[in-house]
Amino acid sequence: MARAPRQTSEDRPSSRRVGALAALWPFLKPYRGLLGLALVALVLTAGISLILPIAARRIVDHFGVDRTALLDRYFGAAMAIVLLLALGTALRYYLVTRLGERVVADIRAAVFDRMIGMSPAVYERLMTGEVLSRITTDTTLILSVIGSSISVALRNTLILFGGMALLLWTSAKLTGLVLLIVPAIIIPIVILGRRLRRLSRENQDWIAASSGAASESLLAAQTVQAFTAEGPVRARFRDLTERSFESARDRIGLRAVMTAIVIFLIFSGVVGVLWIGARDVESGAMTVGSLVQFVIYSVLVAGAAGSLTEVWSEVQRAAGATERLVELLTLPDAVQDPPAPLPAPRLATSEIRLEGVTFHYPTRPDRSALNGVTLTVRPGETVALVGPSGSGKTTVIQLLQRFWDPQAGRVAIGGTDLRDIARADLRRQIALVPQDPVIFGDTARANIRFGRPDATDAEVESAARAAAAHDFLTRLPDGYDSFVGERGVMLSGGQKQRIAIARAILRNAPLLLLDEATSALDAESERAVQQAVEALSRDRTTIIVAHRLATVKRADRIVVLDEGRVVAEGTHDALVAQGGLYARLARLQFTEGLAAAE
Repeated sequence: MARAPRQTSEDRPSSRRVGALAALWPFLKPYRGLLGLALVALVLTAGISLILPIAARRIVDHFGVDRTALLDRYFGAAMAIVLLLALGTALRYYLVTRLGERVVADIRAAVFDRMIGMSPAVYERLMTGEVLSRITTDTTLILSVIGSSISVALRNTLILFGGMALLLWTSAKLTGLVLLIVPAIIIPIVILGRRLRRLSRENQDWIAASSGAASESLLAAQTVQAFTAEGPVRARFRDLTERSFESARDRIGLRAVMTAIVIFLIFSGVVGVLWIGARDVESGAMTVGSLVQFVIYSVLVAGAAGSLTEVWSEVQRAAGATERLVELLTLPDAVQDPPAPLPAPRLATSEIRLEGVTFHYPTRPDRSALNGVTLTVRPGETVALVGPSGSGKTTVIQLLQRFWDPQAGRVAIGGTDLRDIARADLRRQIALVPQDPVIFGDTARANIRFGRPDATDAEVESAARAAAAHDFLTRLPDGYDSFVGERGVMLSGGQKQRIAIARAILRNAPLLLLDEATSALDAESERAVQQAVEALSRDRTTIIVAHRLATVKRADRIVVLDEGRVVAEGTHDALVAQGGLYARLARLQFTEGLAAAE
């Protein structure tokens, strides 16, 4: 069964009115000069379009009259007007399209800048694929409107009202008859437009849902294949895509019906009015040139009105897209920098302290990941966090980086609460090796240099040697400059982890966080990396999360966590002597290790 969009058009609290496009003004404001020039070009081309019928009337009324020189002047003037129209249209297209591309580029950058700094809590509620859909699909809709639709709408609005005024000047009688059909045109636009707006928003929701499902599945393609789940995954994506198509089909069908109704009403009314005009020409009440002028203005006005109905639906879709992007730009984040951040204490000389920390993840409010934890880490100390899965070890690592804030208690450095420090100032002093190392689709060298872009090649290679990565990197086709694939798919798990360790070593930060840093290494590589970590730890504060107790035996202090509480702490030998959870874990691991060795 397909999963519905996380929010449908009915669920979203923001405005569904076209007025939502006003949110684009902050992005347009820096380019007011370009916008002004585009408007001048637009008014110019609209004005020229309205002059052409007058030239046509002059030519028709003087055609066949023996005034060759006068007729030549009229044709010459008409050609000059056409040339100005062509130049003005080209200028308008260039300015408006350039403005649209510039504004959309700024919007994409603003949304990405916002989302890349959001805390993990946001991504517990929002799929990455949906964010990408908004950055791509929704901004494309906005580009269509800014770069084309709004320009066309303004131009046709000028032609519509200007043409109506000139129709009145040409023949008040025929214009009055034309105006009688206007209410019949407006009513279906208003009634069907509301339904069209809802369908447009719903269509974008289903597109976002299918994009999110595709992103999730493609990122886990190997897992999908390993469990032979290609069929269900394909069926799910196909179902979401079909829902998107059905929504688009309904929207297109309604728009087609609305267009047919409006065009029929407009042109049938024009035909009827022209029939009356032809009888006036026959009776001598108006000239042939005047009727031609009225016909051209009628076509211009009718075309402008018909175009506005089509553009209106595009503007509505863009309004929906703008709402969705504004939602991201205004999305609340529980973890934010303080308005006036305090200077970050130097981690190299500051004590780290968790004081009565209680924390639960937003999606699991009934279960505390940490429950009243108090812990002190002295400068330069190596502390290991051990315990069963789910005991809160990784949560401590995340709180220290301020990805989350505790619901009770505080995390402090040198006595300063992390909530009073700018997150970037804190994180610059931290080097992390996560349990699931992140490898970017770039070269091995660029991945190691990620945390310190100004590092030299020699420093990169030195860090790789310390992480026991140098040997396998030199055996790659292009050595350190080998492309490692998206998410490091061309590397083994152990190789990815060693690159992540080299990245942390190169960062040379005063606080080193190792979250199961050697879990994917073979025994020989683990020994080499362990020696490197021990050497690295001598000059900095180190916090190690580990299930394998052999990697933490030499830590200055071992803290044992169980069900979110600190249940014991001390050296390896002291904890083994005490008995309890650590001694039981040590007995299980080391006994199994000896048995395996035998």
